[in-house]
Amino acid sequence: MTTRQAIALAVSVGICLGAAGIGSVLTTPSLHPWYATLRKPAWTPPNWLFGPVWTALYLAMAVAGWLVWRQAGFSPARLPLTLFVIQLALNVAWSGIFFCMRLPGAAFLEVVLLWLFILLTAIAFWPVSRTASWLLVPYLTWVTYAAALNAAIWRMNS
Repeated sequence: MTTRQAIALAVSVGICLGAAGIGSVLTTPSLHPWYATLRKPAWTPPNWLFGPVWTALYLAMAVAGWLVWRQAGFSPARLPLTLFVIQLALNVAWSGIFFCMRLPGAAFLEVVLLWLFILLTAIAFWPVSRTASWLLVPYLTWVTYAAALNAAIWRMNS
């Protein structure tokens, strides 16, 4: 790995963990008492699990974005990297809609859009780097679960 590639990887990790940090800042103030008092399905994971899972997913996202950049560069990979940035922004936006605005219904609609953009990103990554595309599969799986959880919380608290 060249110095330039290492710096690019560090920047990619920084961007993704920065998004994670913003999401955490948007989420944390509403965990108690609002989120704690919501009715939730029995299959809701414990709060402590979200941090480690999301950290691993954000790191995988960072590596995936970096692999695409490393393989193709910015200009040739404009569409895949643009989709990547959009899904990252949608990820952060979900935290704001669900936790800050406390709108589980709107957050569900937003997470469906997020899911679609993750899928589009994985598809766009495939011809550039299959490894990058595969790195997004756990993220897509977790967001599928999160969307189901969001829908259940919305339904149970409406």
